[in-house]
Amino acid sequence: MTSDIFPPPFGGPHTLVPRRAVLAFGLAAVLAPALPGDAEAQPTIALPKDMLGREPSTIASVRTLQPLVALTFDDGPHPKNTPRLLDMLREQKARATFYVIGDRVATWPKLAARIAEEGHEIGNHSWSHPDLSGYSDSAVLSQIDRTTQAVWHATGRPPVTFRPPYGAFTQRQRQMLHGARKLPSILWDVDPRDWKRPGAALVAQRILAGSRQGSIILSHDIHWGTVEAMPSTLDGLLRRGLRLTSVSEIIGWPRWQNRRFRQIASSGA
Repeated sequence: MTSDIFPPPFGGPHTLVPRRAVLAFGLAAVLAPALPGDAEAQPTIALPKDMLGREPSTIASVRTLQPLVALTFDDGPHPKNTPRLLDMLREQKARATFYVIGDRVATWPKLAARIAEEGHEIGNHSWSHPDLSGYSDSAVLSQIDRTTQAVWHATGRPPVTFRPPYGAFTQRQRQMLHGARKLPSILWDVDPRDWKRPGAALVAQRILAGSRQGSIILSHDIHWGTVEAMPSTLDGLLRRGLRLTSVSEIIGWPRWQNRRFRQIASSGA
């Protein structure tokens, strides 16, 4: 099997060789970092306004032949909510993708390892969850590469997709990242607005109302109400015949756990 390659810290050559599918539109270990939702004022989470109908660097939903949906959880891992969520997913034999923040992975590496060990995928959600839309390319890549290294150290494998915090990532940045790191930016077509903390019942209702075959569902395991919404959400999706899988699988790539990765040494430049 051909190994995928990922970069040394803070940049370097990077090549991924995945099977591609036809795509539609679409931390310091001493102190636990603050959760993104803990700040009094945060940017609104929204899809970028400059998305194109077909753009390899950006994926918001997928045209699938099978009844698949990808349930994604952002901003973790959370030391209390994430373990409870993992128990729920295991009970339903469902897989999900966790878009993690690098400094939180560095604080709770064993929890990141558990996510991977239980068959879920880990994606890159930046190191400290900033609004990246005004960042330079080098600053963007630093945020992403630090997180890749944290996930590698915790799990032995790097993320192969990226989700921009708040969705705030310009078309030029998405194309830059895809060219520099071969990481597609994964957005969504279902947003239950759980980041506004509307309560578990409404989160479940919105996910079930918006989901269809090929959907990518946005949610956040840092919010207790979202985790509480999952039993009814999972039951409802499964009753409709939808199978919960990872982002890699829904876009036609091999399962994250089945890929072999090797790290290439830095040139010292």
